[in-house]
Amino acid sequence: FFFIIMDQHLVNVYSCSDGVAIDRVVLPSVFLSPIRIDILKFVHQNMSKNKRQAYSVNQNSGTDSSAKSWGTGRAVSRVARVPGSGTHRSGQGAISNMCRGGRIFGPTTIWRKWHHKINKNQRKQALVTAIASSGLVSIVLARGHKIDKVPEIPLVVETSIESHSKTKTGKKILKTLGVCDEIEEIKKKKSLRSGKGKMRNRRFQKYKGPLVIFEKHAKCFRNLPGIDLCKVGNLNLLLLAPGGHIGRFCIWTYGSFFKLNSLFFIPGAFSGKNKKKMATNNLLENTNLRKLINSFQIQSQVRPSSIVLKKFGNNRD
Repeated sequence: FFFIIMDQHLVNVYSCSDGVAIDRVVLPSVFLSPIRIDILKFVHQNMSKNKRQAYSVNQNSGTDSSAKSWGTGRAVSRVARVPGSGTHRSGQGAISNMCRGGRIFGPTTIWRKWHHKINKNQRKQALVTAIASSGLVSIVLARGHKIDKVPEIPLVVETSIESHSKTKTGKKILKTLGVCDEIEEIKKKKSLRSGKGKMRNRRFQKYKGPLVIFEKHAKCFRNLPGIDLCKVGNLNLLLLAPGGHIGRFCIWTYGSFFKLNSLFFIPGAFSGKNKKKMATNNLLENTNLRKLINSFQIQSQVRPSSIVLKKFGNNRD
């Protein structure tokens, strides 16, 4: 399959009717920013905690008994015991966490610190990392997306895609852009979840497909399985890097792609100072890494294997 190298930092804009390149747009500088996976994972971990619901055990559970300790002098432990006589229950230990019917150790409470504040700069850096990694073919492939028939990464489509509202139109557009294999793969992978999650509104395991990023709306993709939608003004790290894993396959509309420069402007990204550095950040034209590594051009630059060190016997003194 064919991916163009980002020569002069230009990206093709594809028609949603026939999949032909109709225009070219300058690549936003955010795609050339450094990829900081450590910051992204830290921010993602804290962001995913912010939608948790508080839970706890009943504050009275295990402590409803009127048990009291017998005190010292009876050669028994000082644990609280159930009062009365004539039944098996009387005299049994209660309330304490080691007793039958007692409370748990360290009962959970609803005033635990559930949510976490995240540094604004770290949040922005994580978002920039997720966007930059979505423009690298090798990372998108490594995440498991089926993009063999996709003409280019990042994939930019004309703005008229936002005027469609029918799902059947959305299916045709995806087929034209070569994303159909990705959708079929998601349908095959859908499976029944094992465990109690089946009772808790997550009966099926669903897999993540492409993320459509729009400027105003993209109604024709709402009901397709595996596809998520996101407005360019409200980019969400949980959608751009689900599970804290970079390289999600993104489909950009022309309007949203053009707007990235105003949202994430990196000064001096295309200047002469950084030109050499940016030129090396190209997309892979050949994704067969084994063939690349074993090629003459790379092997001729690799130093020979080190001399095997002598093995000394054990000291028997």
